[in-house]
Amino acid sequence: GSPRRQQLLEGLGLRFEGTGGADVEENHPEGLTREEIPAILAELKSAHAMEGIPPDTILITADTIVWHRDRVLGKPADRSQAEDILRELSGSVHEVLTGVCLRSIHRKKVFTSSSLVWFANLTEDEIRYYLEKFRPFDKAGAYGIQEWIGFAGVSRIEGSHFNVMGLPVQELYSELKALVAGGL
Repeated sequence: GSPRRQQLLEGLGLRFEGTGGADVEENHPEGLTREEIPAILAELKSAHAMEGIPPDTILITADTIVWHRDRVLGKPADRSQAEDILRELSGSVHEVLTGVCLRSIHRKKVFTSSSLVWFANLTEDEIRYYLEKFRPFDKAGAYGIQEWIGFAGVSRIEGSHFNVMGLPVQELYSELKALVAGGL
């Protein structure tokens, strides 16, 4: 359902149909590791969206979290929370983890990809500018790497840039090849 994820799938040259996304509450059980959280959420989305999927189809679901100071920084509830999140990320490194679930009628593969992102020190004016112009209130960590803040505020990425956008396309491609080779 995510336009960014659809754009990334198009970049792989895959033939696909967007489903509009699974309507799943993005809460997770306590006690999970940071790698398990997005994987569980992607798997929940998959379970909800699997009904009516044709036998020769692979369903792809994903969920992305931002992990900073031993906790998840989710989607901001409002502008004030978005400002707080960006202030917290400013001048520090955080981890972006995307869980992906590939599911056919007979098989399922779940994996998590991780990238480290270094933010430069952001001024209050820069934070306000970004929030006014781009309104990233629907994004984990209150930012989109493909927007202005990714150009001006991110000083380094270790790992997949596409993962930070919401879908680790290189790893996804490898996993899809393996799934198809093993039979749907």
